[in-house]
Amino acid sequence: MIRVIGAGLAGCEAAWQAAQRGVEVQLFDMKPEKRTPAHKTDLAAELVCSNSFKAARVNSAAGLLKEEMRRMGSLLMECADKCSVPAGGALAVDRELFSGMVTEKIKSHPNITLITREWTSLPDDGVNVIATGPLTSDALAKDIKARFGGALSFFDAAAPIVTAESIDMDHAFTASRYGKGDGDDYVNCPLNKEEYEAFHYALVNAERTPLHGVDVQNPKVYEGCMPIEVMAQRGSDTIRFGPMKPVGLTDPRTGHRPWACLQLRKENADGTMYNLVGFQTNLRFGEQKRVFGMIPALKNAEFVRYGVMHRNTFIDSPRLLNADFSLRTNSNLFFAGQMTGVEGYMESGVSGLIAGVNAVAAAGAGDRLILPPYTMTGALCEYISDESVKDFQPMGANLGVLPPLEEHIRDKQQRACKYAERSLKYFDERGLAHETDS
Repeated sequence: MIRVIGAGLAGCEAAWQAAQRGVEVQLFDMKPEKRTPAHKTDLAAELVCSNSFKAARVNSAAGLLKEEMRRMGSLLMECADKCSVPAGGALAVDRELFSGMVTEKIKSHPNITLITREWTSLPDDGVNVIATGPLTSDALAKDIKARFGGALSFFDAAAPIVTAESIDMDHAFTASRYGKGDGDDYVNCPLNKEEYEAFHYALVNAERTPLHGVDVQNPKVYEGCMPIEVMAQRGSDTIRFGPMKPVGLTDPRTGHRPWACLQLRKENADGTMYNLVGFQTNLRFGEQKRVFGMIPALKNAEFVRYGVMHRNTFIDSPRLLNADFSLRTNSNLFFAGQMTGVEGYMESGVSGLIAGVNAVAAAGAGDRLILPPYTMTGALCEYISDESVKDFQPMGANLGVLPPLEEHIRDKQQRACKYAERSLKYFDERGLAHETDS
């Protein structure tokens, strides 16, 4: 029997992988008895930030990682593919359908028992996978810190969601950048120069929600989830070359590229809700309505969820973990998910996949799984266990973590294709084939 503590993305994937290999799994989660401020439902594998799993194309870092997960029988990828919503070149999901499907599959698996319980300290017996996530409860986080010499922490944020019917389409248009996707995957909210400058001024001067907890004296904010107001402080054009970049878009009202443009992406399959892409925020709720309402298309927007900011915790993995996500000092104790310093939904999922398979090996019921570093999965495993990494920070899938190709290729797209071919050849040679479209 294996214990998996935490029924988020990593925990569900770890439990599934172990159960699929014939091992009995006890999957623990403190919901519904207790929630963190970021959780809104009692479902497993809840998506607390964006509903996007990043790029879909295989010749991209995020797309390659997802394809590798498909090849390895990922539960999360099976559910994500079935719950997808249009998102241009990205894989996005209806978050409730996705979490509901994962929850149902977990509950119906004969080898998995889902148990409501909060663990306040690390278990000392048996084989265990700790996948309590970046929002690990205070008591367990305190125990981890006491045992391993201190946990690191940072803050990240979620973006608001608005109703589709409240978007003023007289000041918006549907299109994907450069015509990718079906052409109407995004609702685009353009601003002219005067509108943008007024919005930017209001944004950087808006009132923010105070942070609470022990980390607030010198809070670190992870770049991948940087609040829009913090990013805007870096310069008047920073967000215009970031989340509000207008490149690849033409406003049909003017026939020209907007000065700046916010994109809205479908939040659910029915298209009744949209999230503000890249607009993670820590503004007070009233300020979000006021400031984001300065964008013409959102002047009457109805917010079904305001953006929030919350603490994330991760351990100093290069000093603590092996490449199979086991503890260097205890081969029966595994960590998985964003707590290990992998950043992103599917990065968390794949860490759970690797930890789950290797937990089975630790229990004497299977073979150990270590992927070569020229696969995206293997490269992430190597990064979190590389003792030469000094200033350890969260890392998502990116082509920079892969070892160089034997041949030098100048063209970026061709080089990405070669990275993907090299990785997927490994899976092909082991009979783990899956149709791809790069």
